[in-house]
Amino acid sequence: MNNKENKTDIILIGAGIMSATLGTLLKELAPDWKITVFEKLVMAGEESSNEWNNAGTGHAALCELNYTSEKPDGTMDISKAVKINEQFQLSMQFWSYLVNSGLISNPEDFIMPLPHMSMVQGEENVAFLKKRFEALTNNPLFQGMEFSDDPEKLMQWIPLIMQDRKSKEPIAATKIDSGTDVNFGALTRMLFDHLKGQNVDMNYKHSVEDIKRAEDGSWELKVRNGSGKLERHKAKFVFIGGGGGSLHLLQKTGIPESKHIGGFPVSGIFLACNNPDVIAQHHAKVYGKAKVGAPPMSVPHLDTRFIENEKELLFGPFAGFSPKFLKTGSNMDLITSVKPNNVLTMLAAGAKEMSLTKYLIEQVMLSKEQRIEELREFIPNAKVEDWDLVVAGQRVQVIKDTVAGKGTLQFGTEVISAEDGSIAALLGASPGASTAVHVMLEIFNKCFPDHMDEWEPKLKEMLPSYGVSLGQNPELLEEIHAMTAETLGLREAKPVVEDVSEEKTRIKVTT
Repeated sequence: MNNKENKTDIILIGAGIMSATLGTLLKELAPDWKITVFEKLVMAGEESSNEWNNAGTGHAALCELNYTSEKPDGTMDISKAVKINEQFQLSMQFWSYLVNSGLISNPEDFIMPLPHMSMVQGEENVAFLKKRFEALTNNPLFQGMEFSDDPEKLMQWIPLIMQDRKSKEPIAATKIDSGTDVNFGALTRMLFDHLKGQNVDMNYKHSVEDIKRAEDGSWELKVRNGSGKLERHKAKFVFIGGGGGSLHLLQKTGIPESKHIGGFPVSGIFLACNNPDVIAQHHAKVYGKAKVGAPPMSVPHLDTRFIENEKELLFGPFAGFSPKFLKTGSNMDLITSVKPNNVLTMLAAGAKEMSLTKYLIEQVMLSKEQRIEELREFIPNAKVEDWDLVVAGQRVQVIKDTVAGKGTLQFGTEVISAEDGSIAALLGASPGASTAVHVMLEIFNKCFPDHMDEWEPKLKEMLPSYGVSLGQNPELLEEIHAMTAETLGLREAKPVVEDVSEEKTRIKVTT
């Protein structure tokens, strides 16, 4: 082991979108702070942030039905949708600031305009969707959303889904054109390229093996480098942003906040279309309703994606099970995450989540043909040969003891931090990447409270809606929408298919 102790101000573990966002914000707020990044893979954005491992929806609650719910009195609760939309707006403002400041360029390489749609079938679901639409459109954040249960209108919106549809069941959809497709893998790589130019010490093929509190209150890390040698690194603040790998590292810290927390891994499988003619017929993200017992991350959706300037079409996700906490993780991950302090929490979750376990077993057993049958609920004339199976990223759902009971499965993104704010870890899944800037503001408030007054002017410059509710300030909302659309190239766009004879459909966009 190398006895030399390397000192730095900030250590970021994991080179995904979360560390990229935190590092970029900190370099704007405290440019003199020394930042060191450790990533066990060979490059940035290769795990959960990767474009093939992430739905890239740009979660703004425009189409995800599980962000709204019907109350016992029949009214619609849209509070979660409003909250997530406001959080996504912060990310858009930050990306616009980076483009306007010349810190990153070519926003079309990571974000594209794309309609977001919700689609349901059956009388009860259609009634729910209409009620949801009426509640959302009373809020300025969701202006521009349309509702239709007219098959002719739906044929214009989603021809691939409506074509050859024989079912007589009522069908309805909402559509909003201000949605986006975000390539978080590309964005992550852009941000780390920028940080590299800001003297951030990037270390790939470096695995953090241990984290311990030093006598002076800082943190000491043992890191195995690409040559297999152990290094010692010390920092005043550590951010654990290693996706599914964060839980194990959090447990090593021994902080009281790490106790009684477990993780449940869920993997995803998508069907990716390989037929350019089919890809060309669809231009939207269309979200349906989750099946009974399915986790929210398994809401079925038919997604247009833009990856490396090519148009793709994905359907899924089908849930899978692997004991790994990362796609590149170990089959021992789940077992080694069970500790004396969380074993009862994990057992309680197992007993409570029998329907989820049953659902996952059923999903794992599906053949490709059975998956195509599910796809046919969206595309009635789908052909087996037009679709390939793609394994997406691993997500680790947080399990913890809450007021709802012991071993409660959490769906969402959670920040766990030490009482003194010297270390923070990010756990959980969706909406994750889309709300990265909001998550970092949460970390700043918990971990850097003494700097918030000093940082406030810069935060307001980067995030014009900082500290303000956009839903309650329609004029500011309109101004910010116009600014972000202009800067990020998100004016309403129509896809033009150049050549469908190639293996993939290359598209260009005209405004």
